[in-house]
Order: sequence, then C-alpha cells, then structure tokens
Amino acid sequence: ASTNAFINTGDGLGMAARAGIPLEDMEFWQFHPTGVAGAGVLLTEGCRGEGAILLNSNGERFMERYAPTLKDLAPRDFISRCMDQEIKEGRGCGPNKDYILLKLDHLGAETIHKRLPSVYEIGVNFANVDITKEPIPVVPTIHYQMGGIPTNIHGQVVVQTPESHNAIVSGLYAVGECSCVSVHGANRLGTNSLLDLLVFGRAAGNHIVEFNNKNKEHKPLPADAADRTLARLARLDAASTGEYAQDVANDIRSCMQLHAGVFRTQASMDQGVDKIAALRERVNAIALKDKSMVFNTARIEALEVENLIESAQSTMVSAAARRECRGAHTVSDYERPVDDPSTPMGRNDAQWMKHTLWHSSTNSLTYKPVNLKPMSVESVPPKV
Repeated sequence: ASTNAFINTGDGLGMAARAGIPLEDMEFWQFHPTGVAGAGVLLTEGCRGEGAILLNSNGERFMERYAPTLKDLAPRDFISRCMDQEIKEGRGCGPNKDYILLKLDHLGAETIHKRLPSVYEIGVNFANVDITKEPIPVVPTIHYQMGGIPTNIHGQVVVQTPESHNAIVSGLYAVGECSCVSVHGANRLGTNSLLDLLVFGRAAGNHIVEFNNKNKEHKPLPADAADRTLARLARLDAASTGEYAQDVANDIRSCMQLHAGVFRTQASMDQGVDKIAALRERVNAIALKDKSMVFNTARIEALEVENLIESAQSTMVSAAARRECRGAHTVSDYERPVDDPSTPMGRNDAQWMKHTLWHSSTNSLTYKPVNLKPMSVESVPPKV
C-alpha cells in the first residue's frame, strides 16, 4: 500500500540513476500508520493528535500494550509495526482480518467538522464511512522516502570521487522528496518533509539564480546528447513481442510490498533481491501494442516502469546489505533490547553509521561517512 498516486513512479530517481548518479540511503522508507485500507489515501497524524484511537478486532486499544505512555501518539514507524503485528497475529478487522480500525466518533461531530473536515470528506469519498458515527479501516502505508539523489544544502547534486565524498555535479540540482540532503537521517519526523520543498527548494532557486548570473553561456551539448533517450524509444517501437508494462509494474509493487515492508527479515530481503533482478529482465523486454505517436499513454507507462525498477532495485539491494536496525529499517534478525551494550535497539553504529550509495550500472554499493558536524551549532552525539 502506498500514499503515492500512480503517476508517482520515481522518474527523477530513474533519470539520475541512468545518468550515473548513485542513489543514497534508499533502504529507508517511512510507513505511515493511517492510510485508508484499499485506497492508500493518507489520514493525517492530526487525527490521533485530536484523540483518535486505534482498535483491533477485539475492540481493544492495543497501543496501550505496546507503548503504555505514548499510546496512539508513538512514532509513525513504531505504530505501523504494532498494527502489522496485530494483523499478523489474527487480530485484524474485516472479513479478511487485514486492517485496523481508527475510531474518531467519540470526539464528537462538531469537533470533527471543525478540526478534521478533510478527514471526514476522505472517509465519505474513499471508504464510504461517516467517521462521526463509525470507525474507518486503516493500514500501514508507505509514505515517505528518506533517501534519494544525493545533494548539498544548495540543492546541487553531489557524487563520490577519489578526492571527495561530495563532489558537485555542476549545473544539476534536485529538490523535494527525490533528493537526499540528508537532514532526515534514517527516519523523518512529522512535518519535516517541508524542509525538502520550502527550505532547500528556496535555497536551490537562489543558488541557480546566482550561478546563472555568473555563467551567461551554456556549455555546448555533446553530439550524442539525445542518443540514449532516442534508443529507449526506438527499442520500444521495434519490439514485436513482450509483456504489458502494467503487468510488470504490478509485480514490482507486489514484490516490494512482500520483501521490503514495514517488517523485514534478512531471508525475505535476500529473496527480494533475486526477484527484483529477475523483474529488471522483464522490464527490459516490455513491448507496446499501441505504437501510435499521438498521446500514447502506453508508451509513457512503459518508460515509467523503467524508473520504477531503478527505485525498487536500489531499495532492495541497499536494504538487504544493511544488517542492522536503524530508523525506518527494522529487521527482525537484528532487533535487540534498548539496553544492549553493543547494538541497542539493533542499531550498530560501529559498522553501519554510514550512508549507502547504490550504483545502477553495476548494481553495486559503496558507502560514505555521515556528517556529524553541524555548520552553525554544537554537534549533538547520536543517541538511541
């Protein structure tokens, strides 16, 4: 399940990966606990902030067992794992016992219409539920990507070289969720996604203006600048046999849901690596039944699947390689108690306090150190 629309297919990541830019920290994806079951539409964290509670099939407010103090206001990834655990242990709701109920009716209709009007509308439009009278089905839903295209604080794309871990790719910028500055580390806090757009978006815009004022002339394009793009289109047009793009895309989604979900195991991730590698071969064999040249959505979908596979393979390979628990990457094999002397909560700073870099051309990983020195304040040591 995902809060992303079908048009969100990792296009920026795909373009960067094919151009030889490594993708950073792709194993870290945040699951939001309250996506509408069957629809993926997000119900804001404000619901639980106003007092909404999560119930299992027994009508139990189960978060009191997992987080006696914070209860339904515990961190997103923690609540998502608790919900998944309830479902896996047979306490899910509905005929298939595959979702949890979010109860808001005790807040009162007046409060809901005043404080959560959009949530009321989502309930009616996407779940056929009046939340002022009955609970709404929800499931943990993949929501936000902490990783992406490596950038600096000006939005400039950076890559590893023998001389530097953050060498600037002059003239190339990335902002928004496709970028990885990385201010979110392994697990973003609520509302902090605004940094990617408002803070670094503005910083990138200012830097582009300054750069453009100093560099009035464009570099000449290489003679073969369009060749790779034209070759992708030519391959699709020349293919006489092959699979339908959306069949392959759906199998990519199913594979990622199964092997890179909110709960991960080493064995499952290793299986996912093999399955995604096989799916890449299928992506390379996609064909078009409709080869018309005007408003051909089938051609667009086929090109988008080539972006999906870059996002999927970078995630799966990066996740399987990181043998610890950190932030949103929770692997049951490596979970430890909070007072473990060497790896509290499964986090192994001695070996894994580093950024992952996935290289598409070789399907391989390199790493770079985490910057622990802020620019304008004293450093705060990492703490579990």
